[in-house]
Amino acid sequence: MAAQHRHPAPRLLVCTRTTDYRHESIPAGVAALRSLGAAHGFTVHATEDPAFFDTPVGPYAAVVFLSTSGDVLTPAGREHLAAYVEAGGGFVGVHAAACTEYDWPYYGELLGARFARHPAYQRGRALVEDRDHPSTRHLPPVWDFTDEWYDFRASPRGSVRVLLSADETSYEGGTMGEDHPLAWCHEQGRGRSFYTALGHAPEAYENPDFRTHLLGAITWATQSAL
Repeated sequence: MAAQHRHPAPRLLVCTRTTDYRHESIPAGVAALRSLGAAHGFTVHATEDPAFFDTPVGPYAAVVFLSTSGDVLTPAGREHLAAYVEAGGGFVGVHAAACTEYDWPYYGELLGARFARHPAYQRGRALVEDRDHPSTRHLPPVWDFTDEWYDFRASPRGSVRVLLSADETSYEGGTMGEDHPLAWCHEQGRGRSFYTALGHAPEAYENPDFRTHLLGAITWATQSAL
């Protein structure tokens, strides 16, 4: 009988480095990704070492920036992350990933929008704009959630595929008006980029709907069916 060849499990590289505000939810986020990996057949390598990106990014199915903040990469690291995505790698940004690498224009293009401000942490409503995506197809049309409801410097609509948006009438302090995307995705070179603004508190990563949202983001970004 011919030997069966086992393909190695897909790997995620999760960067959690912060040089500005640090979210207390980062350990919960890493734990959630590890739990999803155990259930769906991928492994997670988490790092806060900027030197990790100083050599070309290895055979990872996707790179996840989990509530990173400030400048987290060296000049060489920036080059290697860009090369990885352009060559077909996946990128997933979660929450404060939008508060990262403000002076690197490519990163702004990769992410789609830059964080501007947020109101108080509070309950509100997210509206599902696109149900034909693995990160949103499980959600109700109106999703009640508690988060910081990030405002961005400009809406990315027009250059990305908007998946979720905020209903600013459902909470206090929103400043973007009727066009307030919260989660989106787009092609970047030969790769794929996904971003969700949700995920501020540790409790988010215990929420089954949010965990499935993250899993769908990873599934799409890695161009696979995990």
